[in-house]
Amino acid sequence: MRNVFSEQFRRAASRRALLLGGAGAAVLAATPGAAGSRNPARSRPAWTGSWTAASTATGAREPALPADVTLRQVVRLSLGGAEPRIRLTNEYGPSPVRLGEVWTGLRAGGWDSTAMRPGTIRRVTFGGLADVLLPAGGTLVSDPVPDLLLEPGADLVITCHLPERTRLGTVNPTAWQKNRVVPGNVAGRPDPSGGIVTTRYALLGGVSVRTAARSSAIVAFGDSITCGARTTMGGNHRWPDLLARRLRETGRPLGVLNTGISGNRLLTGPDLPAPVTGGGSGGGGGSGTGQAKLAVSMGPAGLRRFDRDVLSQPGAGYLITMIGVNDIAYGVPGAGALIAGHRELIARGRAAGLAVYGGTVLPFAGTRRDTPVNRTTRAGLNDWIRRSGEFDAVIDFDAAVRDGASPERLYPAYDSGDHLHPSDAGMLALASAIPLALFD
Repeated sequence: MRNVFSEQFRRAASRRALLLGGAGAAVLAATPGAAGSRNPARSRPAWTGSWTAASTATGAREPALPADVTLRQVVRLSLGGAEPRIRLTNEYGPSPVRLGEVWTGLRAGGWDSTAMRPGTIRRVTFGGLADVLLPAGGTLVSDPVPDLLLEPGADLVITCHLPERTRLGTVNPTAWQKNRVVPGNVAGRPDPSGGIVTTRYALLGGVSVRTAARSSAIVAFGDSITCGARTTMGGNHRWPDLLARRLRETGRPLGVLNTGISGNRLLTGPDLPAPVTGGGSGGGGGSGTGQAKLAVSMGPAGLRRFDRDVLSQPGAGYLITMIGVNDIAYGVPGAGALIAGHRELIARGRAAGLAVYGGTVLPFAGTRRDTPVNRTTRAGLNDWIRRSGEFDAVIDFDAAVRDGASPERLYPAYDSGDHLHPSDAGMLALASAIPLALFD
């Protein structure tokens, strides 16, 4: 399967006509004065984001991990560089987390391995200390990891020894990557045996790298479709991963940062504390009808987490949005509120110097979301995204994956089976719909 997919990727990268089949053609609508001249300062940072995960809280019934275990987690870097810095987060944690040791190294083995390659294993310190306390509600950024050169697309293993009984309060619940919890302090070992598999990220916020030349990062902001739901476990077939692969093959020094959270909405969210870096004027602050009953796994409202997940990313220069389908599915009365929310994203992104590219919302016929009212709301939002001229450019994700014979549906080859989330091939179509010239 993986060889077949690689061949599909090579064909898609060499000919954009992939999108002209039954799914329809993707549309790019550029506006005057778009991305090229924007934000020169942000494109020359000391470090640039290479990987991230958007965090949310765990539920009240989250069981505590026993004392003396090691988290071994794998991340796929988009941008190569040196001296990586690792950001750990406990922003929703009710208690501090003791970190006995943190180590990192390049992955050895296959797609489901958490082994580290001997010779690349390095201790991670924080202010020169190996044993540190990750504060409740806070984050830690590591010292630069010395003598570790990372190629674009490398898999990095990050290991954390937890010497005390720990209740994990901060996670990305749907990693689509096999990680492990292993008994004992095996943080610095290349390939310890045993443990249990977990398919989420815990306490990990991001990885940034120092680049020799000018670089910047693209932030992909969305929900489960951006997060990669229903793609191949461990395959890195999320559309941001595949966009990063296209960029690497053309030599562009760009990170791609996936800030998708499954179930996330733009306007509303569960009653969670504000993210560490604050938020905007939008909803999701724990007020409003029924918000306290929403699942914490869906994360804060997009407007509320925008500062943390987009504006605070190291070297962020570009933003791609694809968000709103969950708002539509669960009761937004018309497109007007979503348009206002997107206008706030545009204004806040531009104020921070980002070029902001709007992505259309995908079709969902065949799901329980498919009602005449919801179809009308999606059409209204997509029409505004395409025609308003308010974004720096438009990426027509809808056109890239819809069925030409039935435009309210995903093209069958691009449907994962639930009529909402694209398959691996559908993710490739989304990534291929993005003109790389937007980042020149």
